[in-house]
Amino acid sequence: QVQLVESGGGLVQAGGSLRLSCAASGRTFSGYAMAWFRQAPGKERDFVATISQSSSFTGYAASVKGRFTISRDNAKNTVYLQMNSLKPEDTALYYCAATNTIGVLTTASAFTYWGQGTQVTVSS
Repeated sequence: QVQLVESGGGLVQAGGSLRLSCAASGRTFSGYAMAWFRQAPGKERDFVATISQSSSFTGYAASVKGRFTISRDNAKNTVYLQMNSLKPEDTALYYCAATNTIGVLTTASAFTYWGQGTQVTVSS
């Protein structure tokens, strides 16, 4: 079992920045690929970014590429999402997810463990 707790969400003006954190507890964090997803009201849960177990690979949705950066600190059992140049369309509930599957994973069904989410609201 892996428990995930997100933090760092909030209200920010367009053009601003936020850094989300996801703290993991339970089994060996370094054995899990991690990802961030987001879900706006009335919409599907969408992939945002992913990072491999050793940080050797990162991937991003086209809508956030160049603005968001995913990183992890295996010594702290934490994954981060640095969000810059935020837009109102980035408003959503952001979820952290974990899987011990190897590979490039961008679909929600590939991830086993999920946090409760942290709300990000970007005002225009």
